[in-house]
Amino acid sequence: MKVYLHMSPVIVARPPAPYMGGKRNLAARLCAMIDTTPHKAYIEPFVGMGGVFLRRSRRPTVEIINDFSGDVANLFRVVRRHYEPFVDELRWLIASRAEFDRQNAMDPRLLTDIERAVRFLYLQRLAFGGRVDSRHFGVRRDQDSRINLGKLRAELKLLRDRLAPVTIEQLDYADVIRRYDGAHALFFLDPPYDETKGYGIEFGRDQYLAMAEQLAGIRGQFIMSINDTPFIRETFARFAIAEVETTWTLSTCAAGRAKKVTELIIRNRVA
Repeated sequence: MKVYLHMSPVIVARPPAPYMGGKRNLAARLCAMIDTTPHKAYIEPFVGMGGVFLRRSRRPTVEIINDFSGDVANLFRVVRRHYEPFVDELRWLIASRAEFDRQNAMDPRLLTDIERAVRFLYLQRLAFGGRVDSRHFGVRRDQDSRINLGKLRAELKLLRDRLAPVTIEQLDYADVIRRYDGAHALFFLDPPYDETKGYGIEFGRDQYLAMAEQLAGIRGQFIMSINDTPFIRETFARFAIAEVETTWTLSTCAAGRAKKVTELIIRNRVA
């Protein structure tokens, strides 16, 4: 596999919590595409919990991660800047339905940045399917609790170190693309899936149409991962579209099985 200049080895960290569209099953393939695409700046306008970003083993000169969710951006900022007090707050939490419901009922606007980050991480680690809205306590019949402070402390320390050189933004995706576009930029886009709920934000079809128009005019390159629907195929038909087979577990994990699906990887240039 050819790896381009301006790339250096980097810590591989685990995403801090499950999240809608986490890309675990496609991450290796997507990371290989990213590694073999020449770029000096890597930008993720929809980073979520970093399902692709954190699994990459090489980094270019510049990295920018963004998410419109204030909870996501705040969590990454707190882990990087306030790791010790953040972990100290986590030590008092236990995995229980009652505590989950108590945290879920809190208004995050009334919390400090550290308290808000603790609440968000706790809920995402215990919520069914990594949902951001309409969260429910996830039953784990064959695994230990996701609130295991020993494991969590080590994972968050790696995350803190991985985020050290990274710029963290909280902007609309279109603003991120406009600000950071350039001849040597590579955007990896993992937008909310078409006709899919659970992300905690509204993302209508008008936004996919606007995104396609914006991406058609950028100077850099992009790689997008998204679900396969007729609307998405039509909207992004001007670009290179490849089908990939993967599995989804959110809607079927209660029954103990995964669902095989086709997803799309869309690019403006193919190496």
